[in-house]
Amino acid sequence: MKLNSFSHLMAPGTIGPMEAHNRIVLPAMDMNVSEHGEIEQAEIDHYVARAAGGAGLIITGACAIAFPHGAASMKEPGLSDDKYIPGLKALADAVHAAGSKLCIQSTHHGKVARVDVANDRPVLAPNQPGYSYDMSALADSTPTELGKMGAATAGKKIIYRDMTAEDISWLVSTWVDAAERIAKAGADAIEIHAAHGYILGVFLNQRDNKRTDEYGGSLANRARLACEVISAVKERVGNKLAILVRVAGEEYGQEGGLTLPEAIEASKLFEQAGADAIHVTGWGRNPFDNFTDGPLPNKVGAYLENAAEIKKHVKVPVIAVGRMLPKVAEKALAAGQIDFAAMGRQLLADPELPNKIRDGKFDQVRPCINCYLCVAENFFDDTPFCAVNPALGNEALLPLKPASLTKHVVVVGAGPAGLETARVLTERGHRVTIVDKADRLGGTMWFSTMTTPDNERLLRWFKSEIKRLNIAVKLNTPATVDTIRALHPDHVIVATGAVRPKPDFPGGDLPNVQTGDTLRAMMLGTATAEEAGAVLSTLGKLGRLSGVTKSPEFVRQFTKFWLPMGKDVVVIGGSLVGLELAEFLAERGRRVTLLHETQQLGLPLAMPRRWTAVKDAKDHGVKIHRNVKITRITEKTVEWTEGEQSFSAPASMVVYADGTTSAAPLADELRAADISCDVVGDAGAVNYIHGAIHSSWKVSTEL
Repeated sequence: MKLNSFSHLMAPGTIGPMEAHNRIVLPAMDMNVSEHGEIEQAEIDHYVARAAGGAGLIITGACAIAFPHGAASMKEPGLSDDKYIPGLKALADAVHAAGSKLCIQSTHHGKVARVDVANDRPVLAPNQPGYSYDMSALADSTPTELGKMGAATAGKKIIYRDMTAEDISWLVSTWVDAAERIAKAGADAIEIHAAHGYILGVFLNQRDNKRTDEYGGSLANRARLACEVISAVKERVGNKLAILVRVAGEEYGQEGGLTLPEAIEASKLFEQAGADAIHVTGWGRNPFDNFTDGPLPNKVGAYLENAAEIKKHVKVPVIAVGRMLPKVAEKALAAGQIDFAAMGRQLLADPELPNKIRDGKFDQVRPCINCYLCVAENFFDDTPFCAVNPALGNEALLPLKPASLTKHVVVVGAGPAGLETARVLTERGHRVTIVDKADRLGGTMWFSTMTTPDNERLLRWFKSEIKRLNIAVKLNTPATVDTIRALHPDHVIVATGAVRPKPDFPGGDLPNVQTGDTLRAMMLGTATAEEAGAVLSTLGKLGRLSGVTKSPEFVRQFTKFWLPMGKDVVVIGGSLVGLELAEFLAERGRRVTLLHETQQLGLPLAMPRRWTAVKDAKDHGVKIHRNVKITRITEKTVEWTEGEQSFSAPASMVVYADGTTSAAPLADELRAADISCDVVGDAGAVNYIHGAIHSSWKVSTEL
């Protein structure tokens, strides 16, 4: 198989009575833009963009079979009344016109039906739950975030209702009626959701299902309700719709969760009941503890092995989800491990992915950076947005509008803000020159790949785009009014990034104290003589190494064996940079103490990623102290107080990862010299990669 050949992904595939033109599936990703169950144009535009981008099968976000009963959101599409058919039909027609097939995901959210809780309705469950979740991670959510999460249920307590025989009969008949409406709307498939803690999924596992009747006990009994739904739907619409069933290949985080052997047996039963395909997912049972295990995993190809094992035991097609990046998916399809690959966040980041790999343009696929900003919005019942794709949820931004007057634009700074600005301006027809004092593209993003490897995919994409678009780049070039004027620009974009000053408490100017800027400067080879003198004894060798290789992956792996710094490190500041740097150093054998002046760590990381980052830092041995006040730094220690108590920790190196501020003095100098300019990225407001790219679009699409 050629490295960038995707012949298996691009091959047509059949599920029941439906044939898709390739094996790429958009899995359910809730958009939360419907109004009282009605599908709105923004939702249609979202799915059509992915269909036009080439995905063979589009699966909608969760649609409530009994809306508003059993719904997780009032912004969720409904399937409970014929009045919803026109919206579903408009969506089906639009997706078909764009060349893809449409599957409607159907569900009853059961014990996580937030709309029922908010409206004082008891939520349906197999029985009263016999456990509670560890909520300690919420210590790292802000009062605003907690308030937004609580608003979804109006802050009310959940009341559970054990399902009766009448409830079960009602659920089956309601599901069948919903399926018939899907068929009448002209969709091609229905997905029956039997995972993620929804009603069929909680019946399936031993932890939630303690019933003693025919719906509890053995796996066959626990799968009975899902099988009855599948069988009834098959009987009513099986000749019109393909029937997909979503099942967790494994549940994580609590004993008694569904195991792979049980998922295999359940899948066999689902096939016998009439399923045309099995869609294998995973579920982290406690969203506040292991959401990044499932349903939105951090690991690439997270559920592939489980899907491959299930495929050995069923004859119907198997769909794998869970960071199925194109090369991973192609390899799995070629090996016969799976039949279809679902790519959710990747298709949010770049809806054109299928067309690009079909046309041999894999290097042009904009990667998802696994930042969780999109899915975090679901905790707030809000609409997802994408760090790297500002057009998500606002598809009218594309195609880019050509410039009415071509200009020569000088972009100062080769970090994400500068690179995205240069890319978009060039796509619109402007002539662009990038200027940066470093010896490589990436700026702070290059340094961030040390702690956040997924950022390296974005950096590689930027490099490829700069080369494809033939954008002029001047590295090792400090930007001044004179050097910029010599380039004769019509306009200048300043994307020089944030400023990270030295701490102002006693000892902050000692040579063992580093900031994000001094560390980055040494790694990138842009350190001043003063900075180099301060860090030469520790990181000078590492800086020379990165200068030789310029490969973040090489440096990241090499430092696991050799890291030229002392064993005791104190990191001051536990926001995004400090938290991830602390884990990075601890993973490489350093004794790390993390000091944070306030309560919440990991801001502004998206909540699920933040919760996992804090957990991982602790697992790697980082000693975390919150709500501290730094007293002083000495040549060998850091001293601080917590309330009335005083503490100290040994420190051969101190990293000050706090106090990051926006600043663009170059812009002030340019304006004073009557040179037209704008400021983007952290130089204007510190919002990291998503802020860099979104602010770049705002300026570069209007110039």
